[in-house]
Amino acid sequence: MLTLDQNYLQRLIESSPDIVIAVNRDGTIIYYNDGARRNLRYSSAEIIGQKIDRIYPSIDEARRVMKAMRAAEGGRISNFDTVLRDKDNQQIVCAISGSIIYDEQGEEIGSIGFARDIRRLRQREQLATCGEIAVSLAHEINNPLETITNNIDLLARCVEARLSDAELVVETERLDSIRAGIGRVQAIVRRLDEMTRKGVYETRDYLQGKKMADLAPRDSDSKAAPHTNGSTTHAHDDWALSGMSVLVLDDDVSVVSSLADVLRAERCVVHTATRPSAALGILRNMKVDAVISDVVMPEMDGYEFYMAVKEEMPDLPVILMTAYYYDKDHIIKRSRLRGLEAALFKKPVNPAKLRAVLLQSRHKSQAAKVAACAAAKTAVADAAALSRTSETQPPSAAPDSDGANAAAVTPTAVPPLASTTAANTRG
Repeated sequence: MLTLDQNYLQRLIESSPDIVIAVNRDGTIIYYNDGARRNLRYSSAEIIGQKIDRIYPSIDEARRVMKAMRAAEGGRISNFDTVLRDKDNQQIVCAISGSIIYDEQGEEIGSIGFARDIRRLRQREQLATCGEIAVSLAHEINNPLETITNNIDLLARCVEARLSDAELVVETERLDSIRAGIGRVQAIVRRLDEMTRKGVYETRDYLQGKKMADLAPRDSDSKAAPHTNGSTTHAHDDWALSGMSVLVLDDDVSVVSSLADVLRAERCVVHTATRPSAALGILRNMKVDAVISDVVMPEMDGYEFYMAVKEEMPDLPVILMTAYYYDKDHIIKRSRLRGLEAALFKKPVNPAKLRAVLLQSRHKSQAAKVAACAAAKTAVADAAALSRTSETQPPSAAPDSDGANAAAVTPTAVPPLASTTAANTRG
């Protein structure tokens, strides 16, 4: 049986990157390896002979670890969460595995612990959790914000039409304040999303030494342009969307209702659905000029719905919108490769931007119809010209049974031999 050389074993423990510390029965440090020196930044001379609470934030934390060892089977613990303190008084979150050391009579004579700095691991776990939270927040918060934004746009129209100029100034300030609040909530969600993407989990002090995630919006977020009042656009477009038939599909009823109200205020004909199957049924039975669809829905996602629409109605414009801050399942990217009309990221959607996208879609559709009509007229004209050309040309002679042209064998006037014979007779 092979045995491990004791000197080799000592060198192995000494060079371990983990913190290895041993104490005697009184809690005095008697062993302190190179990994401990590099992590805690105490030299051996500074720590050997000191009490174990020197490397803990408090004596209570040191006692908690020892209590866990004594309570565990065989006096051994594994990956026990604790906190150590380095020379600069910085706390190091560690996972410690250790055991109590007994003599031949079973008496406790000390303990040894192997601790690993898990701050980076915890940071990755926190970032992963932040990522999950960011995705959920983006969807669950931005959908109601979409409803609020749409209703503010409708309210602004109503206020502008009914109040005096003096009253309008006051109410517009209030509406702008609401829009600013919406912008701040969006900025907080964007900040959380940015943390998870960059892999930087920033914190700030809270109460009694506790930390909290730093989600305060940055200057770039606060300078974002607010939503414009949709009622001011009609001085230029003269109800450019009037009569346009639009289908709105979203599994959130409040989003569907508020978007429908905004579009009806634009004098659009609006159809609504909360499930893709219902939307497809409407498209098969109603005249629709454009579709606005959510990305994450029951039954099928936005890409599957888009492909189903294109299979039956290849020329129908489809616009996808999402409450997420990025195309996490590449739904919009895949749809764009198949000819997606447009995409609206980051609900709440600016009503002015929505109008612009629909107007662009309408102009594009009208241009396609004009081009198709012109192509059809050109085809009819070409066919008529070809027909006239055919009528003015003489018919071609039919080939004989041998394939030769019949005109090539038409007899000449009188053969020369026959003429000579006739002249001799007369003479």
